[in-house]
Amino acid sequence: MRVNFVFMNDELKHVTIYTDGACDPNPGGPGGYGIVLTFEKRQKEISGGFRSTTNNRMEIYAAIKGLESLKSPCQVTLYSDSKYLVEAITEGWVRRWKENDWWRNKQERAVNVDLWEQLLNLCDIHKVEFKWVKGHGGNYFNEKCDQLSVASLKQEDLPADEGYENRSEDDGKKIKITYEGQPCRKCLTPVVKKKPRKKPKASQSYHYEYYLYCPECHTMYMVEEAKRYPIN
Repeated sequence: MRVNFVFMNDELKHVTIYTDGACDPNPGGPGGYGIVLTFEKRQKEISGGFRSTTNNRMEIYAAIKGLESLKSPCQVTLYSDSKYLVEAITEGWVRRWKENDWWRNKQERAVNVDLWEQLLNLCDIHKVEFKWVKGHGGNYFNEKCDQLSVASLKQEDLPADEGYENRSEDDGKKIKITYEGQPCRKCLTPVVKKKPRKKPKASQSYHYEYYLYCPECHTMYMVEEAKRYPIN
């Protein structure tokens, strides 16, 4: 169910949003999200789910759906019991990942990029303050969101989470440098193929026919496919 809060004047209204996500089993099992929005004395609930996803994706998705339900810019306090979500935004990690072409660091790519993109766009529309709330700590709205998310993942005929089911196998993993043109893990400059200047010694058990090299930071990557053994 989609619920929209519509405001007819230019003044930013303050809306409080509580969100939660669940996945069982995690990752890869059915997942659900639950949202409670409050504005003055009004309260609305939103929930839904997917047939295969992750807990972290549902936490992000809940925040997205909560903000999407606002049809005009608002001042929002968004509560979540997910430190993954809250700290990624409040510590500026997500925006840094985006600035670095979605590399978390020099060796790993970010995951859930499709959702982070949507959330950042919504945060540019609304003035959002993310706050962490302890899960199962007695907070009524957090508990309600948990109930909504768990109930949602148990529904039949849930839709596909396309961003999860069609994800790249390399998402979030340490990227091996195996071919020319890949970004260097240290500085992201495309690597080039080079051949060793020195000929292999007779005593060597193997040598590399070529290696990959970063022309910017001068890092060398030895490629397993380039390994050659002497012919006896």
